[in-house]
Amino acid sequence: HEHPPHGINYRANLWALRSLGVGQVLAPCAVGGLCAEVAPGDVVVPDQLVDRTHRRISSYVETGAVHLPFADPYCPRVSLAVAGADPEVKVGGTMVVIEGPRFSTRAESRHYGAQGWSLINMTGAPEAALARELRMCYSAIALVTDMDAGVESGSGVGQEEVFALFRQNLERLTGLLTTTIGTLPDPAGCTCSSWADGLELSYDVPDRA
Repeated sequence: HEHPPHGINYRANLWALRSLGVGQVLAPCAVGGLCAEVAPGDVVVPDQLVDRTHRRISSYVETGAVHLPFADPYCPRVSLAVAGADPEVKVGGTMVVIEGPRFSTRAESRHYGAQGWSLINMTGAPEAALARELRMCYSAIALVTDMDAGVESGSGVGQEEVFALFRQNLERLTGLLTTTIGTLPDPAGCTCSSWADGLELSYDVPDRA
């Protein structure tokens, strides 16, 4: 990839998608494993998110009081479609998102694992919350590329091994996305969109093209 995770303009990306008429977002990403229940090569659809980033603009709200309901950060309907597209996809688990661009220390990694979190990533936040603010459904599709530093006993996570395993699974991910797109439910009426019904938002949501 070309851009460091902390330097991505997440707000612009999600805004552009919504402006183009997108109502549902499938977000494939590379993740490290934090527990024995996952292994390199697994594809996981997480159902919870922990945001440990600290330098990113994480909302479109700049004035007023708009409090986003975010107890379930991923769209359950879209996640169900992903899981149904491939019986080998694992469903559930918590993905913690760190600032990057460095990988975690062993102590940090062990701390995350001790919380019961199963996956670690650098790009999953604030994407999910921004998508919800723009009334779009969002689901992460996490490819486990390595076991994180607190789990593995070698020399730690390396960039090349992460990139290599991701490349090896590109065709599989592409096939999963293609199959899922053909089975996505109608986004109309989903709570990912209807949460804002009747509310006066302090920001404009682009009309879908």
